[in-house]
Amino acid sequence: MKLYRLCVMRSFGCVKVTNWLSYWHVSRNGVFSSFPCQTRFHSKCSRIQEVTASSHNEDLYYITTPIFYVNAAPHIGHLYSVVSADCLHRYKLMRGFKSMFSTGTDEHGLKIQQAAEVAGKDPQTFCNEVSEKFQALFQQCDISYTDYIRTTEPRHRHAVEHFWTALQDRGFIYKGSYEGWYSTQDESFLTPSEVHDSTDVDGRPIKISLESGHKVDWMKEDNYMFRLSGFRSMLLKWLTENPRAVQPERFHHLVLQWLQEDLPDLSVSRQRSRLQWGIPVPGDPEQTIYVWLDALVNYLTVAGYPQGHSRWWTAAHHVVGKDILKFHAIYWPAFLLAAGLPLPKAVYVHSHWTAGGQKMSKSLGNVVDPLERSQSFTTDGIRYFLLRQGVPDTDCDYYDDKVVKLLNAELADSLGGLLNRCTAPSLNPEQVYPSFCSLSFPREPAAGGSESWTTQEDYRMLESVSGLPGVVETCFENLQVYKALEAIAGCVRQTNGFIQRHKPWKLDRSQPQQQRWLDTILHVSLECLRLYGALLQPVVPMIADKLLSRLAVGHRERGWEGLRFLARHHGESCPFEGRALGPDTGVLFSRLDRPPKEERESKKTKKATINQKGSN
Repeated sequence: MKLYRLCVMRSFGCVKVTNWLSYWHVSRNGVFSSFPCQTRFHSKCSRIQEVTASSHNEDLYYITTPIFYVNAAPHIGHLYSVVSADCLHRYKLMRGFKSMFSTGTDEHGLKIQQAAEVAGKDPQTFCNEVSEKFQALFQQCDISYTDYIRTTEPRHRHAVEHFWTALQDRGFIYKGSYEGWYSTQDESFLTPSEVHDSTDVDGRPIKISLESGHKVDWMKEDNYMFRLSGFRSMLLKWLTENPRAVQPERFHHLVLQWLQEDLPDLSVSRQRSRLQWGIPVPGDPEQTIYVWLDALVNYLTVAGYPQGHSRWWTAAHHVVGKDILKFHAIYWPAFLLAAGLPLPKAVYVHSHWTAGGQKMSKSLGNVVDPLERSQSFTTDGIRYFLLRQGVPDTDCDYYDDKVVKLLNAELADSLGGLLNRCTAPSLNPEQVYPSFCSLSFPREPAAGGSESWTTQEDYRMLESVSGLPGVVETCFENLQVYKALEAIAGCVRQTNGFIQRHKPWKLDRSQPQQQRWLDTILHVSLECLRLYGALLQPVVPMIADKLLSRLAVGHRERGWEGLRFLARHHGESCPFEGRALGPDTGVLFSRLDRPPKEERESKKTKKATINQKGSN
């Protein structure tokens, strides 16, 4: 694959002209596509520079989470973002990709400066302490990131300074003044249409952000501006020609809707007198680089920017929450285009977690501590719940009783119960992967004569399980992990139904025909379990490892290429047939106790109170 970049070269002249910046993508079949944008800049000449993407001979995947703001401890929404990315990272590794996965903390900005002051600490000490809490959570929850980036690191400052200089040298940053609304809590500039009237806790009139509900203040100051206004047509064309650039579809349409209005130029610095905790503008120590420009460059920092980044950057995918969609689907692509860099492959967007139907906040007292929950419900338990219940398109409500019910039903009873049945010494006294008999379970229904006990339901189960890897692949590729887990859970139920339907514990082992049928039932069930265990590795790695180890599936047999299901049914050899099972290490997932009734009633009352507060 080759990328052709139309690079605008700055000349010594200062004539303001209108020109076009285009990217040309040459696919393997020779088809060209372009992303033009009309932009004003200081230039007199341009040239075509051919850039060869070094990753064309490699299967590379680069997945990122947002870097999390350290003004407060992590909450359940942060964990959902990082578990989602971790799942994709593990899935790609399973598919044989070289995958890089970055997460980290965003440590600059006025909000951090103010939070440190309130805590009575210097900003760096404050950032260190909160960042360590995020790292502790990620370690507890088995997050397999390959890079943990902090915006206070020297490598990141170097990348940001280089990126700023690139934008400025190409004529996309100019000295100007900004006057308008600014949300310190969101570190975001807002237009008049994005704010509305409200009152504070004391009843005084204030303006707040329509999207976040946070207070905004009118700000007027001289600073540096980015020529965002010139990128509207380019962004529209990019999104129109790449309908999967922002997923799910709902959020893709939302960005297109935003782009129906003109984009004002964006303030990309703050006066140093107001914001000291940040990276100074190169060549102007009186100005501090806007925290979002600073933060977004972290994705490039991890990729190796400003040197050696092209290998990984062409494989970039972002996981973000819906509250920061505009920064990632409008500002970030515009910055990249202005700097002459390719755009991310995809921006995966997810919605929020609520508690009691309300957004989590300290004032409502409904913030869910993810570290505490991971200890109560186990690491894999909380991972499974978030990915099983988290629907990217809509907000999801969290409460502990829902977690307990789901994990008991699907991990302890359904999946764990199936494994216990199939490996129980009473049914499998030799503790081996039993043989399959094609007479007992013929390839076609009713083709086995008097020795076949199979039913139409059995063949429907085989059809479902055989198609499961394809279903899971599609869901994972679209970050619809909840649909993948729903499909797996459905197949687990079908397999339990298969066992229950044929009641192998009632078969007479002294009869060779019935012994062959018993072995075949167990062989089919273990094949199902092997497939479920392999497909669950990106979601619940410890449970999956325990399950696969019990079935004596080696680590080199757990990749995507090993998902061939029920080979003996198709007349092929099965490498597991006759193999001794792995050691019994106990229950796959222990049932959880539901909260006491009094506690559940208390939480219902608290939920009603929260809802009442939210409606006032």
